[in-house]
Amino acid sequence: MVNMSTKDRTSKRPEGPFETADRRPQFGVSSEEMSRFLDFVEQLETETRQSLSIKSGYDETLMLVTLLRNHLTGKLTTSTSLAQSSGLSYGTAVRAMASIEERDLLFRRPRTSSGKSYSLHPTDKLIREWQEYARRIHALVTSTIGLGEAKDTAAHDYFFGSSYNQGSIISPPGVLASKLPLQRDLRILVHADPTFMAMHVLKKQFETIFGVPIQSRALSIDRLREEILSNASKESSDYDLIACDLPWFGEMAKTGRFLPVDHLMEDSALDTADFHAEALASGRFNGKQYGIPVQTTPELLVCRSDLLADHGLNAPRTIDETIAVAKILHSRGRSLSGIAWNAARGTPLGHSFLFIMGAFGQPVLNLRRTSGGFDGENVEGENYRPMFDSDAARSAAEYLLELLNYSPSGILSMSWYERARAYADGHVAMAYCATLLAPMFELNENSPAHGVTEYLPHPCGPKARPIAPVGGYALAIPSNVAPDRIRPIWTALTSLTSANAIKLYIENGSLVSPRFSVSMDPEVKKISPLISIVDEMARFGVLQMWPRPPVPEITDIIAIAGEEMHDVLLGAKTVETALGNAQNRADKMMRSHGHY
Repeated sequence: MVNMSTKDRTSKRPEGPFETADRRPQFGVSSEEMSRFLDFVEQLETETRQSLSIKSGYDETLMLVTLLRNHLTGKLTTSTSLAQSSGLSYGTAVRAMASIEERDLLFRRPRTSSGKSYSLHPTDKLIREWQEYARRIHALVTSTIGLGEAKDTAAHDYFFGSSYNQGSIISPPGVLASKLPLQRDLRILVHADPTFMAMHVLKKQFETIFGVPIQSRALSIDRLREEILSNASKESSDYDLIACDLPWFGEMAKTGRFLPVDHLMEDSALDTADFHAEALASGRFNGKQYGIPVQTTPELLVCRSDLLADHGLNAPRTIDETIAVAKILHSRGRSLSGIAWNAARGTPLGHSFLFIMGAFGQPVLNLRRTSGGFDGENVEGENYRPMFDSDAARSAAEYLLELLNYSPSGILSMSWYERARAYADGHVAMAYCATLLAPMFELNENSPAHGVTEYLPHPCGPKARPIAPVGGYALAIPSNVAPDRIRPIWTALTSLTSANAIKLYIENGSLVSPRFSVSMDPEVKKISPLISIVDEMARFGVLQMWPRPPVPEITDIIAIAGEEMHDVLLGAKTVETALGNAQNRADKMMRSHGHY
């Protein structure tokens, strides 16, 4: 199944000066649970000392608690601050730190070029030990004191190891052995969405991990593209890393705006098998990789399962069923519209049209057919020919015209955020929605759609198969960065796209992931079933990039579709006239670029 209702719901320090491997996830506890556990241990230590007649001796507990807590919050730890938090005399604390370091539980990272000033950080070994300790103590307290209904199950999980069969809990990212040798801030250009907002919330923690300040600039999608193009024209890049919308990679790679990263991937042994294949493919051009996915966010159909149940309806699987359900649920008397979608002129409507064409079984270009659909990565010659004159294009136009009857009154100015907002606020029963905006109702208990949302692939036309058009962002390195910055930038890139980091984003408000391992994490599963649903779509070939292939001209193709179809929805043009115009405009562009 690829749809679900929310009601169902040994590593060492890096050896190189600033290398960070794509660490395999380790079993442990979530960052939030670890933070609460550290509070518990600290309070237990205090209460024990105050209540019991136990002789105080050489105890490292408070020192280790402080070291771990500072790591989780991004707070700087020095020898002096750690000694002050230990409850020990300064001399004893210094000896304790030396002992902890000798046991490979703590390491010192130079803060200055002279190497005379250090910051202190927990090693991966210490983090793993305390995660396992937290798990054991939780099970022990549960099995002896008891925590309600969880008593028997938690004890069983601990003593018989069944929790290990539920997937590995991914630990927080560790600190680099040496700070990034960038000489100045790490500068990042991103999209203003929940994932990158979560990254901003975690800024202090990543600054601790990298050992350098971070400057991050977040822009809307159209302004982001303009800034990427403007930055590429400069002699020296204003940014070290850029978050690029997946369909833009063809254009950016062809014009040399990003660096290919294949040799960097090979040198660092990046685990590409953990990424959703379609997301990774979207960051390639002419066989070279230019971006590493940081989020996978397909467009899905979201439905109010409670409203469907009230009318005895099933969630729609086909185009015809979608129209029928929208018609039944549409009620002006209840101020409820049947469905919301991207219908604003230009880019928003252009995306809707390309995706609906895909739901009718035809990409907007004459792509080569494959066993799984179409080849959106290897495009040449006649594959570039536009398909606006196809039966699928006409069917898509007629479908959108029909949806107008069951859409909100302001549908023709509605785009990504507005359609998600209308659904989250209970003004529409169904919506085509990108999963990156799902936190608006999936994580908002005040939303009428909270806990009663069903997620489905795009309903399909006759003889077509269900698809979930893939979207999202990948991190890329601008081609005009200084050569001596490339290696440390790559280190930052692999850390920011690691499974450890992706889980942190999810714990801080994001609901998208490009990695299979993250969706298997039990703590991630508790947050929302959506990530696992998308993961399942990726595994079964429902997630597809060909409805919006990353060819260099795709932005212009989308704009053409969005302009011509908006005239149709306004009643200014017939379907035949608009599609004829779109075909001629797109064909002229492709010919001028020498594709056929």
